[in-house]
Amino acid sequence: MAIRTIGFIGCGKMAQSIINGMITYGGYSPEQVKATAVTDKTINYVTDRFGIEMGHDNKKIAAESDVLYLAVKPYVYPDVIEEVRSHVREDTIIVTIAVGVTLKEMVNLFSSETKVVRTMPNTPSFVGEGMTAYCPNDNLTDQELEDLHKLFSSYGKAEMVKEDMMNAVTAVSGSSPAYVYVFIEAMADGAVKQGIPRELAYELATQAVYGAAKMVMETGLHPGELKDHVTTPNGTTIRALASLEKDGFRGSVIKAIDSCFKD
Repeated sequence: MAIRTIGFIGCGKMAQSIINGMITYGGYSPEQVKATAVTDKTINYVTDRFGIEMGHDNKKIAAESDVLYLAVKPYVYPDVIEEVRSHVREDTIIVTIAVGVTLKEMVNLFSSETKVVRTMPNTPSFVGEGMTAYCPNDNLTDQELEDLHKLFSSYGKAEMVKEDMMNAVTAVSGSSPAYVYVFIEAMADGAVKQGIPRELAYELATQAVYGAAKMVMETGLHPGELKDHVTTPNGTTIRALASLEKDGFRGSVIKAIDSCFKD
């Protein structure tokens, strides 16, 4: 299956992040992407910002899409699916991005033959650096899975996982950009406290986080080993790490992920 038309029912922040990523960084054209939204404000904004076809007609988008993202809140899924079910083609692939909506629930709402892929993307997709975990049902062919992996990878990295991992993935990569933003803000606040101007403080903190993440990704070294490269005996870094440990830094992060996890 060649993916010609990609549809979005709903076009909030997450959908906009994916759309910008796939167009700006992934090689897909605005002409390939169509979406719907409830308000004229969103329709006008997205049309102006991304140059894609927008409207209110969910049935039209469903009928015209090779891949159809359901980018609405989980509680809206039953009503939206009821509206578009009879308009979705047999070969259309349904992509979910809603937390907690299972493959079984999706085929119950559509049909047992429906091609469904459950995904968990994140907002860095906007800059082509997203992380998308996905799990398909058994109705997709190998070629369709290959095409989808290319699509998901167009706005970052993509990994196929087992469905029983998806809720944990949400806590680790779906929600974690927010944790990192708070960390950057806290580091910048600390820098400002020491007399560094606010704009420079954000630049220093942001580049440090970006560079550290890139070191882990590109060197393949364990984060603990990279941490050891920075810590000298009785140096400033080990004293800062000791302070973080005393305040329960690691435990707080683990606890945060636990609190985000949904069975």
